Amino acid sequence: MTPDDKRSYRPEGMADDAALLDESSSDPASDKSESGSATGTTARGNKPPRRAVSDIGFVGMLRFIWRQLTSMRVALLLLMLLAAAAIPGSIIPQRSADPRGYADYIAQYPERVEWFNKLQLFDVYTSVWFSAIYILLFISLIGCILPRTKVHLRALRAEPPRTPRNFDRLPAHHRIDLGAAGEAGQVSVAATGADPDGPSTAQENSSLKPSQPAARADSSAKFIAQGVRYLRGGWLRRYRVVTETEPSGAQVIRAERGYARETGNLLFHIALVGLLLSVAAGHLLHYRGQVILVQGRGFANAQVDYNTFEAGAWFDPQDLHPFRMTLDQFDAQFRLHDAAAQDFTAFVTIDDDGQTSQETIKVNHPLEIGGAKIYLQGNGYAPVVTVTDAAGEVALSGPVPFIPDDQVYTSQGTIKVPDVTSGEQFGLVGYLLPTADQPAPNTWRSIYPEPLDPMLVLTLWHGDLGLDEGIPQNVYRLDTSRMTQVTDGDDAVTIVLRVGESIDLPEGLGTLAFEGLDRYVALDLRHDPSLAYVLISSVAAMVGLAMSLFIPRRRMWLRVRDGVVEAGGLAKTDDFGLERAVRSLAEAAAYGQPLDDRDSDTVTSD
Repeated sequence: MTPDDKRSYRPEGMADDAALLDESSSDPASDKSESGSATGTTARGNKPPRRAVSDIGFVGMLRFIWRQLTSMRVALLLLMLLAAAAIPGSIIPQRSADPRGYADYIAQYPERVEWFNKLQLFDVYTSVWFSAIYILLFISLIGCILPRTKVHLRALRAEPPRTPRNFDRLPAHHRIDLGAAGEAGQVSVAATGADPDGPSTAQENSSLKPSQPAARADSSAKFIAQGVRYLRGGWLRRYRVVTETEPSGAQVIRAERGYARETGNLLFHIALVGLLLSVAAGHLLHYRGQVILVQGRGFANAQVDYNTFEAGAWFDPQDLHPFRMTLDQFDAQFRLHDAAAQDFTAFVTIDDDGQTSQETIKVNHPLEIGGAKIYLQGNGYAPVVTVTDAAGEVALSGPVPFIPDDQVYTSQGTIKVPDVTSGEQFGLVGYLLPTADQPAPNTWRSIYPEPLDPMLVLTLWHGDLGLDEGIPQNVYRLDTSRMTQVTDGDDAVTIVLRVGESIDLPEGLGTLAFEGLDRYVALDLRHDPSLAYVLISSVAAMVGLAMSLFIPRRRMWLRVRDGVVEAGGLAKTDDFGLERAVRSLAEAAAYGQPLDDRDSDTVTSD
């Protein structure tokens, strides 16, 4: 193959095999003329006049924009822009997804609120600019899929392309001259990696002879039949094969394979569209709620019963599936030597439309009910306390959840007492120690997560709790900006209580009794109807991508004439197995089987 031959091969233009045919019989004079014109000069060496740029008009401009939008380059750019546009949504608390984080953020950075609202950074995924990128990407994919699907369906119905006149112009070709006597003669191999001066494959395997002399009238038909049998690969068809006789009398085979490559490419793009639609539907139709459920108590599946609740724009909270859940018991198992958690199990009772059932919820084993899944997200202890105010009236009575901070369940929490009949509001903040230990004076710690010796260690504040301002507060934190800590001289008053103990609060604020200790669980209820479709689309995208990357697209031709068997091949992309496949086709047609048993061309597709 000459350098000119190599330049004539363009893998991306498999439809240009006719050009290979035309070039093989082109007039040298015309080539010279074309070469001269390609330099951009006339015969006298003068530059040709510049062509005036024509006005494409409004319709032409729209066509240009559409072609740019549906190009692969723009689709990849939009995909990267979409990924970049999602970054602010993962950094800045979103108004709908994280109301508590949003409230904390605007309280901490009030100077940013105005600009962030203008840029819609608190509502990234429903913002105009994010939706624009999303919609443009969707349109780009659709505009790419529809015409390519039409072309692919036409290719599936079409026959393999016509046979080139000159196989020498193909990137891979192999020629076996059997001679009039039917014995192996000259072998011609393409110049990629083969040594034309070395011994031929046929000469190295001279013991394999054609079963029929090539001079016989039916020998060509036999060679064609052997080539067809090889291309179709026995019981599993590998190539789409068409046989015909040329006007010159030569019998030829036209074959093509790798249609599944473009099928995989289309599957990948369709799966991306499905993925975009699924994610959008999930964002609009989902809901999610978190609730802390204390042992012996229950909650109803209603928005008002959740500690936090967020839903998509198209979901109506009135559509929540009605059921009621009660936490009967919670079992936790820990190792003795290192206090590591072994197992958590929540035993619950479900009342679903009058039907009562006992169920269990474990870590990574959610309970499914009403199209939603209930996950066990956490657990802890809720000390049962009774607080009276200065007038002796009960201001608070019941369990108060404390949040564990470490492996031994050192838990932090607050006890807020806003409903007092007389005197100031007050609150207590501190720690619950499940198994208390005092390594030093005025120092306590927990040494094991089980409640072997539970203790409350609290400090006392009085003043305005700020609950009447209408601003959401974290129930596990005490806002002390308008409160005063109760002290004894220069030291803060520390209240230490074990189960069954009570104490009179300083300054006549009331009393506090530690009556018991309950377990609680943190449950996360999620409903997202798009999850199954997201999974299917993701798997389909991976399968389609693998098909488009690893299935080769090949066109093969075989010509038998006057005892000469000649094969050629063309691939759409770089195909390292093309040379071997072409050689094996020629040998299989001539000898009934390839002489090289190492042929690795075994991938099947259609």
